[in-house]
Amino acid sequence: MALSATIHNFTLRLADADRQVYETLELRVARHPSESEDRLVARVLAYALEYGEGIAFSRGLSDPDEPAIAVRDLTGVLTAWIDVGLPDAARLHKAGKAAKRVAVYAHRDPSVWLRGLAGERIHRGAEMALHAFDRELIAGLVKNLDRRVSMDLSVSEQHLYVSLGEAQHFEGALEPLSLDPPESRGGGT
Repeated sequence: MALSATIHNFTLRLADADRQVYETLELRVARHPSESEDRLVARVLAYALEYGEGIAFSRGLSDPDEPAIAVRDLTGVLTAWIDVGLPDAARLHKAGKAAKRVAVYAHRDPSVWLRGLAGERIHRGAEMALHAFDRELIAGLVKNLDRRVSMDLSVSEQHLYVSLGEAQHFEGALEPLSLDPPESRGGGT
């Protein structure tokens, strides 16, 4: 008998000062049996950070040809491919061809991943928005993960502040990443 997905319900009050987005999101999120809790938490945070018209969770791990989160216009055309984790070069290349905008949110140490992508052929790789979550922030949220979660998420200058009820508060920076090697970013001789 195959294991079924675990459903998590999130009430997320979003105050994103960086993008001027203030919404209360009611999210029903399925966690595939092979999805880790830290990836689930990162996926929910990525959804909130990318929240806008046309955003939706994809079938995720059960369909490897889709992004974790997709943004589509009113005609159904994919406008943003949002991945969570450390996708390989082939997946990033495919994403760069499939959507005008590609964003990746890493919830694990991205250093080895970035070195592995160096020199790989990735369509529009330099234009991709790559970010790494603070791993202590993710770990704190995972320790408090339940089937029903009510959270406040404030974002200011790429810093995340999360409250779970009155007593649990977490914070961490969203680190911008780049596929460019350090010597090509300018400033070098």
